[in-house]
Amino acid sequence: MHAHLRATRRLTGVLALTLLAACATDSPAPAPLATADPVPAGVDAARDELAALAAAAQDRHLTARYAFGTPDVPARTVVVTSANDGTWRVDVPAWGLGGTVDVSLAATTDGLFQCALPSPGRPEPASCVRLGDPDDAVPRRLDPRVQHPFTDWLEVLTDRRAPLAVSPATTPAGTTGRCYSVESTSASLNAPLDVGIYCYRPDGTPTAVRADFGTLTLAGEPAPAPGTVQLAGPVVDGDPVGRAAPAPSDGPSAGTS
Repeated sequence: MHAHLRATRRLTGVLALTLLAACATDSPAPAPLATADPVPAGVDAARDELAALAAAAQDRHLTARYAFGTPDVPARTVVVTSANDGTWRVDVPAWGLGGTVDVSLAATTDGLFQCALPSPGRPEPASCVRLGDPDDAVPRRLDPRVQHPFTDWLEVLTDRRAPLAVSPATTPAGTTGRCYSVESTSASLNAPLDVGIYCYRPDGTPTAVRADFGTLTLAGEPAPAPGTVQLAGPVVDGDPVGRAAPAPSDGPSAGTS
């Protein structure tokens, strides 16, 4: 009797071990843990740093001169005024009428204006034309683009939802501050800003921009900001100054009847 019970127990144990081995064989191997592609440690940090500097630039009010370079026009000086009340003005030499007329763009509490300044191609006193409300965009055909790094592009740089990739960049020779390379991650033709290099001092002073429109480099120390900007001249009824050179005067080669 006891021998029979011992045999039965041994058989039961063998069967249990067999079943456990079968279950272990049939069970699927555990799936490996999903891993995301590592994000370079400096990418998020650079985006945060640039956003903080752009926010400081929004609060930085000054009057500053910038050397402006483009491939087709000799170096000239752009004057940027960011007033304490949030109004702004940017004077751009040799932009209008094929580079013969200096222009000024300004946003005041009364609106957005383009002013034509006394220059080689326009000896008359300065006068201004209203383009729209203060927050309106400058029409493309009238847009010298150099004002954007000091105005609406700062809002893009502070927006973490904007389709941008930011990385640290080498500071160009002759420039101070921290520089960042900004690329667009959107396939849209209407990018929120020009890709390029953007440089700032810790207090938010823009020191250099290299973008599609050209290069801007801070020339000298900024001066204090005025309380508000003043237009270069009176507001008149008329057409703003375009970039294209004027058509040739009427003559045998002009095709006039």
